[in-house]
Amino acid sequence: MDWHQLLNRERLGKTSHSTEELGRSPFHKDHDRIIFSGAFRRLGRKTQVHPVSSNDHIHTRLTHSLEVSCVGRSLGMRVAEMIRPALPQWCESSDLGMIVQSACLAHDIGNPPFGHSGEDAIRHWFQQAANNGWLDDMSEAERADFLNFEGNAQGFRVLTQLEYHQFDGGMRLTYATLGAFSKYPWSSKHASAQGYKKHKFGSYQNELPLLEQIANKLGIPKLDDEHWARHPLVYLVEAADDICYGLIDLEDGVEMDLLDYAEVEALLLDLVGDDLPETYRLLGPKDSRRRKLAILRGKAIEHLTNAAARAFVEQQPALMAGTLEGDLVAHMHGPAKTCVLNAKALARDKIFNDKRKTLHEIGAYTTLEILLNAFCGAALEQHTQGTLSFKNRRIFDLLGHAAPQPDWSLYKSFMRIIDFIGGMTDSYATEMAREMTGRSSPM
Repeated sequence: MDWHQLLNRERLGKTSHSTEELGRSPFHKDHDRIIFSGAFRRLGRKTQVHPVSSNDHIHTRLTHSLEVSCVGRSLGMRVAEMIRPALPQWCESSDLGMIVQSACLAHDIGNPPFGHSGEDAIRHWFQQAANNGWLDDMSEAERADFLNFEGNAQGFRVLTQLEYHQFDGGMRLTYATLGAFSKYPWSSKHASAQGYKKHKFGSYQNELPLLEQIANKLGIPKLDDEHWARHPLVYLVEAADDICYGLIDLEDGVEMDLLDYAEVEALLLDLVGDDLPETYRLLGPKDSRRRKLAILRGKAIEHLTNAAARAFVEQQPALMAGTLEGDLVAHMHGPAKTCVLNAKALARDKIFNDKRKTLHEIGAYTTLEILLNAFCGAALEQHTQGTLSFKNRRIFDLLGHAAPQPDWSLYKSFMRIIDFIGGMTDSYATEMAREMTGRSSPM
């Protein structure tokens, strides 16, 4: 791979180049299109780790995405300065920063309500549906898309199909930004075969031609059938996400009284060492732990960003060959790598098993089961019987112009329902499920 092709400024769905605007590059336009989209706005009411309404200081998917984008921009600009001779002459460090920032903004845009619990609830429902014969009319590859439902693949569909220019390029982002967004550039066929968590894949069968088009435009090599190498900037997006949720999960844990301030402070102090901000040194016993942690966290992010940028530059040959194994954290050195790994372990041991979170996750299964039973049940009836009962006609009325048509395949019909349910906020999904069961909202 080479940077001249990897930073392609052409847009998906457009045959001509974008007109240049004074002070606004094509990558700035990508950033703005994502920010102003409805799918991005709805992240404000979607779970990050803890239930959305539990505490005003707790992160949502929206605040998390904004913070990741800031770290991603710093990483992109820092790397650009370090590898400047390899970049096209027109490329400024701000261009690389904006590509990574835009991809970071969108990295969770396809997540369903209730976060990763929602993803698992959808997979679980489709497994039961398959056992009951509901997916029999689909090909094996089509069934795999639902059985391995993945927010990353849904996010790729949102960007390239659903927002703005529906099924005609979607947001029409640049190929460079779409490449940097695609963390898992392979189909569900490879979901369990990669060196990542089970179910991870980046494109449904329906969007595979678009993924191939993007890869060809960027000069990304094909490694196997329905499987491409990763764009090098993906590793910066992934690192920004790791840095943020590694540290921010701990900050939320302290806010929720799931972690002691002292153990989080010790972890961060091990990273920054003597490089403490003057403002932190001047803090007194009357200063809040929230303020102390915010200052310390800022310095910790600086150290981790520097370490990730260094790892990227050191691993350039493997990155450009598409052969780097693992993520950038695995290639960071010393205290930086230790800090991220320990932060993840602390969150896993003390935050993810919180009773409030557990109850929220159980509720996600119930809510999504009600919605999927209703909408997919209506689609199955239309597909098998060619008509709809009065109840199912009313259910399709809720979908408006997005309702599946009688001549559609079952795969296409179910995919449009996933678009609808996956785009819901936590509160909207809960309210609709409640009303579908005949229970009105509490007064």
